[in-house]
Amino acid sequence: MDDSDGDYSNEYNWNTDDEDEVFGIPSSVPNIIQQSCGHNLLVSSSTCTCTKQGKLILHFVGMGFSKEQVINAIEENVAGEENEEDILETLLTLTTLTSLEDPSPGAPNRPCSSAKKIDNQLDSSDDEDSYPGSRENTLNFERDKILTVLVNMEYPIEEALIAIEKCGPEAEICDLTDFICAAQLEKEIDSHLQNLPKKKHDASVYMHKKRRDGYYFRRGKRLKLDDERKASAIDMETMQKRSSESMTGFGTRNQLYPNVARRLRHKVTAGKPYFYYENVAGAPKGVWRKISSFLFEIEPEFVDSKYFCAAARKRGYIHNLPIENRSRLLPIPPLTIQEALPTTKRWWPSWDTRIQLNCLISSIAPATVTEKIRKALEECDAKPPPTVREYVLKECRSWNLVWVGKNKVAPLEPDEYEMLLGLPKDHTRGGGISRTMRYKALGNAFQVDTVAYHLSVLKGHFPKGINVLSLFSGIGGAEVALHGLGIMLRNVVSVEVAQENRNILRSWWEQTNQQGNLIEVKDVQHVTWDQLEQWITSFGGFDLIIGGSPCNNISGSNRVSRNGLEGKHSSLFYEYYRIVEAIMHIQL
Repeated sequence: MDDSDGDYSNEYNWNTDDEDEVFGIPSSVPNIIQQSCGHNLLVSSSTCTCTKQGKLILHFVGMGFSKEQVINAIEENVAGEENEEDILETLLTLTTLTSLEDPSPGAPNRPCSSAKKIDNQLDSSDDEDSYPGSRENTLNFERDKILTVLVNMEYPIEEALIAIEKCGPEAEICDLTDFICAAQLEKEIDSHLQNLPKKKHDASVYMHKKRRDGYYFRRGKRLKLDDERKASAIDMETMQKRSSESMTGFGTRNQLYPNVARRLRHKVTAGKPYFYYENVAGAPKGVWRKISSFLFEIEPEFVDSKYFCAAARKRGYIHNLPIENRSRLLPIPPLTIQEALPTTKRWWPSWDTRIQLNCLISSIAPATVTEKIRKALEECDAKPPPTVREYVLKECRSWNLVWVGKNKVAPLEPDEYEMLLGLPKDHTRGGGISRTMRYKALGNAFQVDTVAYHLSVLKGHFPKGINVLSLFSGIGGAEVALHGLGIMLRNVVSVEVAQENRNILRSWWEQTNQQGNLIEVKDVQHVTWDQLEQWITSFGGFDLIIGGSPCNNISGSNRVSRNGLEGKHSSLFYEYYRIVEAIMHIQL
């Protein structure tokens, strides 16, 4: 996915010429100062320059205090022009007294305490010259400007002030919002552990009294979250850096991107049962932090599948697998479009410089798109002009269109999807599966070669076969990867809600002559503690828990309900966490 995580800093242009309007000071303010006769705070109307006291009036009026209060506060401080803190303290005292005298919501002469009032001020003036005097970017001005922006973004003013104090007035908006979000997350985790909420996806709903509130698991080794275990302690800077740069995770056996070392924070996550979680890398800001905080603060591994096949697929993975001695699944698939789809080379124009495809999505271009491209190219005598080339390339990148004839492009076929994802030929074909359903299932599947690279560290560890709990199994990408690595599937509990996907996995299981047991469960929300205990007793325990919860509410392609882990579908992540924690508790 190429979607950004929604950096707030991009929403503001700090090079604007409207810095005077940042507080929304009305154009009448200079006149207000000039009309304050008898206070010796006037500026010359002929020169239109402010004295220090005039600037102070503007400064505090911009913060929402009334003109009268500011003038009174300055008069009460002998050296007021040089001591803003004393003036502010006086203003706050005056405001408190005013509030006591007139406690009504509409009482006048109160400082701004919400984004709504600041917004009203911002709307009250369109005069570019409403802030007279020089435009010196003093620290106080920068602080107040940034504070206004943060409050308008609906951050509590107390938290915004703390962030500015800790990070400094010169900090970027994105750094300040990160600080505030981290502090909020820290409070949320503390609250979660001290008094677990009874929400739909809270583990206690399903685990009942067997849930150990505030602890992870393992009697005698249970570790309560403390300051070192809070999400704010995670190296978020490293996570964000990796997610925005090469997307090679902890190494892809490429000399340009050497392997890196990592250390799991907690011994309880080292070794079996292994767990492996996947979702889109381009999630909204804060989502991967939250996922990490639930999954034992393990740092996500962000990987783009373009290093394993001819199509991009940016994903994040959180797992407790070893990362040393990984190996590629053989044979290594082609890494370019024309190697993967050699018949396209004949028709590929020189001005289409694509080498790899974009992420494979669950829908394809309608016929009207390819028809418009054909007509646009046929109207050109020879080489299309830049405007036509730009239009064609934009559509080709958006829909992953490939060249199949002169002036003809077409979407990928389902079997080409299968090949690019590392799945067997005809994996989703037949069995009552429609063409549309094939695209949908394939668009949500694992890229097998990428997942197999991570799981390759398990080769040789399970000579008698591996016991797998496959959550949100889809069409069985994880099972295909393990089978390709030569790891025998001894017992697989597959949890998948879509009947068509269950049929595809069952068909593959039979066609590959698997000798193990396949147990199918329809709904992850119906997996109970008793069921887990029964399976663990029967199998001797799970060796691997693998899956990726729905990305509907965190995918960048969702412009309607992209509300993160609180969305209807993506909140199923909490079911994954619930089950992982329960298994680790049971398998003491």
